[in-house]
Amino acid sequence: MKEVKKRSECPISCTLDVFGDKWSFLIIRDLMFAKECTYGDFLKSAEGIATNILASRLLMLEENKVIEKLEHPKSKAKVLYKLTRKGIDLLPVLIEMHLWFEKHFPISEEKKAMLEIIKKDKTEFIENLTKNLES
Repeated sequence: MKEVKKRSECPISCTLDVFGDKWSFLIIRDLMFAKECTYGDFLKSAEGIATNILASRLLMLEENKVIEKLEHPKSKAKVLYKLTRKGIDLLPVLIEMHLWFEKHFPISEEKKAMLEIIKKDKTEFIENLTKNLES
């Protein structure tokens, strides 16, 4: 694994050394809710990531063992990306980001519905999605 250069010993600073850009968490988001994605799937996201940035972020996330590459079952020319256990452990962080955003900004009806399910039993939601991502 490529060593991440730390600016300090602060856990928040060190985390930002790995995820300090918007693209990394968007890649993780896509994998959380799709389970597996190809390179092309990431390019289709609404945010419009450039190919050079996508390639760089995927490599960095793979080097830090947040994601892994799998063989694509239908195409030797493609690979599937999937979260590792380390990546799956970010699920509570992404949920809290959703909840924070909902508290301070308008949110779509689709996201509101998901957040209502989360608010009813956050622990159960995390456990169920974690099991799905691990399988």
